[in-house]
Amino acid sequence: MPGPGPTNSLTDVPGVRVGHATRREPGWLTGTTVVVAPGAGAVAGVDVRGAAPGTRETDLLEPENLVDRVNAVVLTGGSAFGLAAADGVMQSLYADGLGWPVGAGAGEVVPIVPAAVLFDLGRGGAFDHVPTAQDGRSAYEAASAGPVPQGNVGAGTGARAGGLKGGVGSASWVLEDGATVAALVAVNSFGDAVEPGTGLLPAQRFGYPGELTTGIPNEVEVRAARERAATTYAEQPLRPGLATVIGVIATDATLTKAQCRRTSGLGHDGLARAINPVHTLLDGDTLFTLAVGDRPSPELPALHALMVAAGDCVTRAVGHAMLAAESVSNGVTDLRSYRDAFPSAFAGASA
Repeated sequence: MPGPGPTNSLTDVPGVRVGHATRREPGWLTGTTVVVAPGAGAVAGVDVRGAAPGTRETDLLEPENLVDRVNAVVLTGGSAFGLAAADGVMQSLYADGLGWPVGAGAGEVVPIVPAAVLFDLGRGGAFDHVPTAQDGRSAYEAASAGPVPQGNVGAGTGARAGGLKGGVGSASWVLEDGATVAALVAVNSFGDAVEPGTGLLPAQRFGYPGELTTGIPNEVEVRAARERAATTYAEQPLRPGLATVIGVIATDATLTKAQCRRTSGLGHDGLARAINPVHTLLDGDTLFTLAVGDRPSPELPALHALMVAAGDCVTRAVGHAMLAAESVSNGVTDLRSYRDAFPSAFAGASA
């Protein structure tokens, strides 16, 4: 029967590993997340929808271009400065002998490491405290096939979602044919992941029974959250690049680069169900898709089901990010988590 995988996270896709480097020491509030593909890599595609993206190695993922496999994907804070984290992942992969073969000799490889960034500059206090190559190496070394840590970790450390604290979230789904699809997102959106009139998470509608379950927040908390959000927006200058949701979809099915790109597109539909507004001039929303290829290429009905499930996994991952996020108040950034903003929703309810 269809349902979530064992960990309900990206690592339910066999061979995929996830690692975080989290910087929360004084003056810091940022981090890096790396998704490591198994063995010789995974077929990949990307879809960029936000108007202010910061990315690396996305052109090579176009279906008409030669390179068809990537070794890892980096999601990181630090805005464009954070792209340096991908260098550390690249060097670590090279040391492990993994990469695109470019010569006849042993070790003559170039690791393929696309990356996307989100804006969290200054949220820890120091504007220039950004992820470096060492953070990329640390995230790579921490990569594990175990359950994915969520919330204020890795790329989600300094994330915000509208007027609340954002973070990293993940979800998975096993389809009727046995294929697994999963998503991991770092939610740092300009738009809200909460319905202003009810205080509920739009993502909750797409959870399976018992997932993302909360009570209904009381009116006092909803009104207070709406007022705080209005103040936050009024104080936030409208400059491009101040937000962005970035993420990775993965599956064990065999897909082409074009099919991976289309899957990323349906992933963006999943974002649109969970966040409003999304893909704005202020966001750089970017989703990658990795196809590990352990299972056969699906026929059309199964491919359709996989792509639809990918979008649902993205929606659910946003919900998990919001529920896992923790409040931050460091003298510079004051962001309440969903749980702290709406405590009545958790009185006697399971999430």
